[in-house]
Amino acid sequence: MKIKVPENIETLVPYPPGKPIEELEREYGVSGSIKLASNENALGPSPKAVAAISAALGKLHRYPDGSNYYLAAGLAEKLGVLPEQIVFGNGSNEVIELLVATFMEPGNEVITSLPTFLVYQKMVQARGGVNRVVPLKSVGEVEKSAPGTGWSLGVAHDLERIADEINERTRLIFLDNPNNPTGVAFSAAEFEAFLSRVPEGVVVALDEAYVDFVDAEKKIDVRKYLNGTKAVVGLRTFSKAYGLAGLRIGFGLMNSEIAGYLHRVRQPFNVNLPAQIGALAALDDDEHYRNTMTMTGDGIAWLTREISALGCRVFETNTNFFLVDVGCDGRKLYDAMLRRGVIIRPMAAYGYPDFIRITVGLAAENQRLVRSLAAVLAELKGV
Repeated sequence: MKIKVPENIETLVPYPPGKPIEELEREYGVSGSIKLASNENALGPSPKAVAAISAALGKLHRYPDGSNYYLAAGLAEKLGVLPEQIVFGNGSNEVIELLVATFMEPGNEVITSLPTFLVYQKMVQARGGVNRVVPLKSVGEVEKSAPGTGWSLGVAHDLERIADEINERTRLIFLDNPNNPTGVAFSAAEFEAFLSRVPEGVVVALDEAYVDFVDAEKKIDVRKYLNGTKAVVGLRTFSKAYGLAGLRIGFGLMNSEIAGYLHRVRQPFNVNLPAQIGALAALDDDEHYRNTMTMTGDGIAWLTREISALGCRVFETNTNFFLVDVGCDGRKLYDAMLRRGVIIRPMAAYGYPDFIRITVGLAAENQRLVRSLAAVLAELKGV
């Protein structure tokens, strides 16, 4: 078949999806696996969300509310913003795509860090834009060099260098705060200093997927920018703290003028009915939210202590996951853990060949992880 595809699409690398747990178990001959790889909520979905969705299943023959009216009203009240300052999407991924579609023209530039959430650069390339990347900076914790990259492994956004890269072609800057995959966050003061160097015509998208896990003193209040002269957009999700990853629902907080342009671009009925109903119910599930925060905080503390005792370097995190330097081939360790029914994330694709990323699980899952990790490290290092 001879078809003409633009070069930016021809060279675009598809997002690498993970295999279903059942398929991995079949391949490795194991059962009863635990998944600690995708930064999901180990407690499961909000019970109130499950109940609300179950009660609404008889309405699935109807189209969802195209304006997300009730969800927008409920979220606006909870956050203290206006409904017209919220744009919902099929996951925050869609809001990222809407931002790129709204503000990008071929040849325009977007600045991101490296490594970061892969979707930013993917969406920019798909629209014919230019990705300008700035490596993460070291904060005195990582001394290794990433093989074949020419830059040192870092863990934190280099906001000064990002500001240096802004030019007349820059339209968007994406900053995941905390960063994925490192879990490191910058402070409100650091963001203010950075923002002072950003021209008014450049949109700064602050991806706050893990904002619920950030310490209070480091949290940035995006709401203060919604009526200002700086174009700051806060991206958030119901996938993490609320446990609704399978519903695909996220949103952006932004100036109502910016929101108006995104609404011109977005598809009608872009958020499905179960997602709208489940998200609204989850907002009212304070018990599930508190339990999630407790589980995550306790899990991070325990796992940091136990994994550090195995001779690994565990990095401080502001999320429900953490980065670990295991001191050996991360891919081999990943395969060995899979054979024990423990699914984690190897970091070689991000430029960290000796690193893995681990999501906090339930207490029993965390204990199984540490036991398996201790055994695998002994095998690989011969100790």
